Amino acid sequence: MPWKESTPMSSRLEFVLLAAQPGVNLAALCRRFEISRKTAYKWLERCRHEGQDGLQDQTRRPHTSPRTSPPELDALVLSLHVQYPCWGPRKLAALLPQSIKPHHSTIDAILRRHGCRVVGAPIKESIPVQRFEHVAPNLLWQMDFKGHFALTDIQAGRCHPLTILDDHSRFGLCLMACGDQRGSTVRQAMTTTFERYGLPERITADNGAPWGTSGRGGLSQLETWLIRLGIRIGHSRPYHPQTQGKDERFHRTLKLELLARRGFNSLAECQREFDTWRERYNLVRPHEALGQQPPISRYRPSGRALPSVLPEVEYDTRHPVRKVGAKGYISYHSTLHFIGEGLRNELVAVAPTATDGVFDVYFCHHRIRSIDARKSG
Repeated sequence: MPWKESTPMSSRLEFVLLAAQPGVNLAALCRRFEISRKTAYKWLERCRHEGQDGLQDQTRRPHTSPRTSPPELDALVLSLHVQYPCWGPRKLAALLPQSIKPHHSTIDAILRRHGCRVVGAPIKESIPVQRFEHVAPNLLWQMDFKGHFALTDIQAGRCHPLTILDDHSRFGLCLMACGDQRGSTVRQAMTTTFERYGLPERITADNGAPWGTSGRGGLSQLETWLIRLGIRIGHSRPYHPQTQGKDERFHRTLKLELLARRGFNSLAECQREFDTWRERYNLVRPHEALGQQPPISRYRPSGRALPSVLPEVEYDTRHPVRKVGAKGYISYHSTLHFIGEGLRNELVAVAPTATDGVFDVYFCHHRIRSIDARKSG
């Protein structure tokens, strides 16, 4: 029961002094001060052992706080947060030593207690029931350009980040600061990537240049080169970026952790920062889809090395072979058929189909299109 007076210390002292008088009726004294006997005995006992200092209010803090983390853990978590301000509690937990690794909710509580906020923390999304990924590295690579951005030196132009990601491991194979989106620029970046990590079985990319072609169709020069290397090419469905979902997610992380946080004065500076960030992404950053392990834990280079010379194109001897002209045509049955300018000077094979007079045209393993020899011109 609380003390009624506005100065509890003086009221307690007065009560204790009155209660010490000989012959006092303690029950009546308690009623007058409007306190319980339990409260009265508590203050009398404290005054007997501690004197008047015992009448002061004492802290209600418990002797032990099992829900409070030790200062050493707080310092370690805060240090990691300063180093990786865009990473949430689950990723920070994965970086702590196994001997002291707490639950991610403990790390979240530490960050909140110290007023820390995860930079660019995304809105919680529903977790998909199933994640689609290839069963091994290098079965599929995803490739695309991240949206270009201006450099701080206006004369230096713009940066077009080219990214290549392994579907199985989420390993960032290429993050190149390109000055344009030309096919020759992409081929140079891919050559560097192939020299380091080998060749994949398949690559999926966007439909536009330089990966694909517009207008009359056919293969682009970049596709022609990749097919000669024995790589199968796929394209995402128009207006369906989820086909390149892992690479799109890679772009979001790149923007959040690097591009949105600073500017770049030149392509050379971009590349230096890209290399540093890619190394951290591949070797350090825990990934939720990988059990909070970094991508390097699931990636290994391809056993197919980039050849020093493009392999010769060979076809079944039963199928006639034609050379594609400079404008993308072949002559078959005395008729010109458009195959694609990206295949100029290349050899293609003409194979019969189940329909008389209709043939499929192949470049290496890739079917280009059908031609109808029954039609003239």
